[in-house]
Amino acid sequence: MADQNMHENPQQRELLRVCRIGRAQGMKGEVTVQVFTDEPEWRFEPGSELFSRNGEQRYVVERSRTFKNRWIIKLEGCDDRNASEALNGTELYGEADDPEDMLEADEWYPKDLIGLEARMDEENEIGAPAGKPIGTVVDVIDSPAQSLLKIRLTEPVETGTASDGTPIVEKTTLVPFVDELVPLIDLEEGYLTLDPPGGLIPGL
Repeated sequence: MADQNMHENPQQRELLRVCRIGRAQGMKGEVTVQVFTDEPEWRFEPGSELFSRNGEQRYVVERSRTFKNRWIIKLEGCDDRNASEALNGTELYGEADDPEDMLEADEWYPKDLIGLEARMDEENEIGAPAGKPIGTVVDVIDSPAQSLLKIRLTEPVETGTASDGTPIVEKTTLVPFVDELVPLIDLEEGYLTLDPPGGLIPGL
């Protein structure tokens, strides 16, 4: 099921989270997975290699399928329910794509986005000044529906008052990471632009 020490220097390989194993599915070693990749068809095709976080354990996909919008995979060597239940909660990682290929495909990894300045897009629909600094990307949050950019606001915004009279100050905001709201990413210049609807970002 998992091979140990398959590579001389696994720590030098860049690994990206692909999925988290969930419940056993049936009696023959299949498991459901929570997917964190945009390429499940490729990551879960038979023969694909996945790894533990440190790269020291290798898992090989034997087969995969979808059922009611869920991915179900079978790993080599995981042949019964006891083996599949033992994997519950295990996170699997895959090797990173070639950076030049990703750039051509207009794709980015979370680590590339963290630290970028968020600015208002020149053609934003709410009429905010073009290039207005909004904050800095501090995290990329994966959710079942979509990824979210967590942005630390340049200017914290007071949005209300708590029941004890204490001001409520928003210091961060979450922006869905979709093309419509994040139209431009410039890694070389260190910024991305936002085109949010009214009310999404406090103070705008």
